Amino acid sequence: MTQFDFMAVLAEWPLLLTGLAWTLGLTLVATPLGLAIATLGAWSRACGPAWLRRLLGGYVELLRNTPFIVQLFFIFFGLPALGVKLSPEAASLIAMTLNLGAYGTEILRAGIQATPRGQWEAAQSLALSPVQTFLRVVLPPAFQRVWPALTSQIIIVMLGSAVCGQISTEELSYAANLIQGRNFRAFEAFIVATGLYLVLAVLARRLLTWAGPRFVFGRGSGHG
Repeated sequence: MTQFDFMAVLAEWPLLLTGLAWTLGLTLVATPLGLAIATLGAWSRACGPAWLRRLLGGYVELLRNTPFIVQLFFIFFGLPALGVKLSPEAASLIAMTLNLGAYGTEILRAGIQATPRGQWEAAQSLALSPVQTFLRVVLPPAFQRVWPALTSQIIIVMLGSAVCGQISTEELSYAANLIQGRNFRAFEAFIVATGLYLVLAVLARRLLTWAGPRFVFGRGSGHG
């Protein structure tokens, strides 16, 4: 009968803690950067000039229709051929940021396009500039409309960081793989990693649900 030994995995807690720290760190940095790209991209695709819409459209379609691991490998293994050599952590961060930016662009664009035309016209009647109209009138309620979808996408990107271990980024899945390579307790190692990812995802969703109305779109943002 198979004997499970979870203590052999938990005894390697420094590795697990390091993996958790890298997973959280990459997500914490990629999230605001990705949302900044998404905001610029959504504005460009909804209101920007034609050339910028086409440029951003190409970026969005490229990243939404290719696997994340291929994007990661291109950044880490492909860019050195052009003279750009990145550390595993930097490549992982860039890949996560660009991926979130592409998906976030389309999610946020849907929220912007749902803004009633009357709100745009009311802002213009108050002599607000196009930038002020977008930042103060259009963007906050757009974020509120799509925040649940953006939250889910952020968590997907966080969980997708598991493939970053393929380029030796010391995140959680890399730690689990290293532990099972040392003690041959693959089942226990990946069960523990699965449990940790589950806890991270639940906590991240609750944190983002709490943070959205306080720091992103404000409690008073309406749905139009």
